[in-house]
Amino acid sequence: MKKNIFYILSLAIALFSMACTPNPETANSSATADSSEPVKGQSTVQDDLSAKNILQVALGSPDHTTLVAAVQAADLEDVLVNAGPLTVFAPTNAAFEALPAGTVESLLKPENKATLSKIIKFHASPGKYEGNLLKNGQRLFQASGHYVNVEKDGDKVTVHGANILGTAQASNGVVHIVDKVMLPPEG
Repeated sequence: MKKNIFYILSLAIALFSMACTPNPETANSSATADSSEPVKGQSTVQDDLSAKNILQVALGSPDHTTLVAAVQAADLEDVLVNAGPLTVFAPTNAAFEALPAGTVESLLKPENKATLSKIIKFHASPGKYEGNLLKNGQRLFQASGHYVNVEKDGDKVTVHGANILGTAQASNGVVHIVDKVMLPPEG
């Protein structure tokens, strides 16, 4: 009797472990045929009822199409939809156009993804910094690992030399529209 119970228990454990072990032939059946495509996360979720997150704010702005293209080329969409809070200093299309000719096109190439990612991260601060909370002389830590200086003179606020032109609220932070692409220090 003990042998039968031991045998049945062993068989049950073996069947259970086989059922829990993924079959390598079907483990990725939900993946796309092109495995070189990066797997996207939260940025692919469609939600038309909730308040817009930072990525949705940028996607809805005709003045930020170049920024959106840069965020997509750097594969940073999911970062901009996370819970945050996050403060993004969003350069306008005109700010990107003010860069030397060919700069944007070069940065959007796959081989420059790391450099582009560093530049994009230099425009984002962990935390929510409303315009009225920004103080003259304040230093903000950026997602790139660098700091930027805030200068405030009356209602005029400048961050790392970029003027804040306006602000848009997002469900996961705040977007400050700026007139300049901020470049991180070399190194």
